[in-house]
Amino acid sequence: MKIGPRPGGQAPPRGQECIIAQYYPANTMAKSDSFFIRAKVTSNGTTYAQNEIDLGSFVNLGVKSSTLLRIHNVQVAIRDGTLESPIQSATANAISYQLCTQSQTAIVGLDDKSVVASGIMTMYNTQLAEDGSASADYATGFASDAFDLNPSNFKNGYLVGVDSLFLGTDFSVTMSTGDVDVYVVLECTLETSTQASATALALSQQ
Repeated sequence: MKIGPRPGGQAPPRGQECIIAQYYPANTMAKSDSFFIRAKVTSNGTTYAQNEIDLGSFVNLGVKSSTLLRIHNVQVAIRDGTLESPIQSATANAISYQLCTQSQTAIVGLDDKSVVASGIMTMYNTQLAEDGSASADYATGFASDAFDLNPSNFKNGYLVGVDSLFLGTDFSVTMSTGDVDVYVVLECTLETSTQASATALALSQQ
């Protein structure tokens, strides 16, 4: 069935004028293909360290319409200077990280509206050798993220309407093996929105 204008510029028959609008509603939101944003932050002992991720090339809050960023997936890696897993040579430690829409000065809880994702890796090395003897070689230990499960996928994505994200990390005690790098890879798409929804979104992420 032809749904375009009739020859001579006549209006389509009654009942057909809304067919196009039914298939292409005025508020349809254009979405991009997935792309990836990569970032890292280097720890600073037990002092909170943070790096800014500039989103100015992606997020645009315009007068009539806006472009927003939707995060679908967050992948995290914690590595030492050799790009191997960090190992504490003695005692216990915890490496915390967070990804936020606002700048922070310390690790915050998930009840903070600025938190997009957070996680923690705990480590412990015993003073006993593997055979149970008292030789304090600190050879036996473990590392786990089970205390604060690292994020992977969001069901519908996390919508971001700010110009920057902030990746931060902190130690519970100073690592005897030195500082580490926390890496993130974000799977993202872009989509258009109205000024009202973009403003409401920005206000909700304080």
